[in-house]
Amino acid sequence: MGRVALVTGGTRGIGAAISIALKDAGYTVAANYAGNDEAAAKFKSETGIAVYKWSVADYDACVAGVAQVEADLGPVEVLVNNAGITRDAMFHKMTKENWDAVINTNLSGVFNMTHPVWSGMRDRKFGRVINISSINGQKGQAGQVNYSASKAGDIGFTRALAQEGARAGITVNAICPGYIGTEMVRAIDEEVLKSRILPQIPVGRLGEPEEIARCVVFLAADDAGFITGSTISANGGQFFS
Repeated sequence: MGRVALVTGGTRGIGAAISIALKDAGYTVAANYAGNDEAAAKFKSETGIAVYKWSVADYDACVAGVAQVEADLGPVEVLVNNAGITRDAMFHKMTKENWDAVINTNLSGVFNMTHPVWSGMRDRKFGRVINISSINGQKGQAGQVNYSASKAGDIGFTRALAQEGARAGITVNAICPGYIGTEMVRAIDEEVLKSRILPQIPVGRLGEPEEIARCVVFLAADDAGFITGSTISANGGQFFS
């Protein structure tokens, strides 16, 4: 068995691609999900990857979930914080409920998942924490104040925690995808994609989930131990930072 990798939001979209890529690279993978039982069951059946259900917004559920994964598979040595949601609205129409939902999942969820595995990583003198942020956490996006704030927070979390983990052999890095061809993005009206989104991307196309997954596999490797506190921008040249 290879190192154990836990991927949140790991049964659909970018998360599914990450789970599969890590498995193919020799990791023993646990894929967390929050609510879509049908999709999770299908993913497990097709890939053979173990799936676990809990909300990353619930700290106690994260503690219990990590404990179950470690009892089943072994200590978590690679954590990919991929789970995220959107609740888009212009700020003057944004509700407190939608602000809290996004912050609790996208930002507090990163704390909730990383905290339970951190002591074990420190004790073993090895760990990889990879946070999936977003281009909109780097540049901001109208209609996504909550999402942009949460994803910018993930980058700050990454840079601070990397400094704490470095001497313990733990790296903490972030990946900021641009527009990726997930089911959600491909559901956008084709004319909107062609006229408003693709012209912003210098390479002239959407990214693929597998391209983000390859970034994760690179950062998760034992050989990536000198890279920490970094942000990989995988956006086709749309934004530089």
